Amino acid sequence: MTSRRIPLIEPKAPIAEAQIDTLVRTFYGRVLEDEELGPIFRDAVGSRWDEHLATMVAFWSSVALGTGRYSGKPHLAHRDLGLDMDHFGRWLNLFEKTARDTCPPDAAAFFIDRAHRIAESLQIGLDIGPKALRLPKTGSA
Repeated sequence: MTSRRIPLIEPKAPIAEAQIDTLVRTFYGRVLEDEELGPIFRDAVGSRWDEHLATMVAFWSSVALGTGRYSGKPHLAHRDLGLDMDHFGRWLNLFEKTARDTCPPDAAAFFIDRAHRIAESLQIGLDIGPKALRLPKTGSA
């Protein structure tokens, strides 16, 4: 079986830091209002919202602009949150709507493409969903 590479979507116009900041802040404002995602994020982030938003702006700046400002470990950050496929679907739907509401169409398509790739990578790393690695559990027989 050969691996098929899916081409990346690239925006036609440059993306600005201000655009990333607006997307991130709008998105996480909506996340907090979401009946399923809100409690998960409030429990995980607590009173560190300003820090979390700055981290997410740095993350998306690294993704969109190649700034290298983000140096975290997303798989570790999400490991103990009890996430499932439904959470990822809800997160992606909310992100897509926010990207379309806050960005020009080509920038929205770029962010949505990257969000899906990131979600897939997280799901694989967290052993969630059909593409998860499903490594055998170790232990005594």
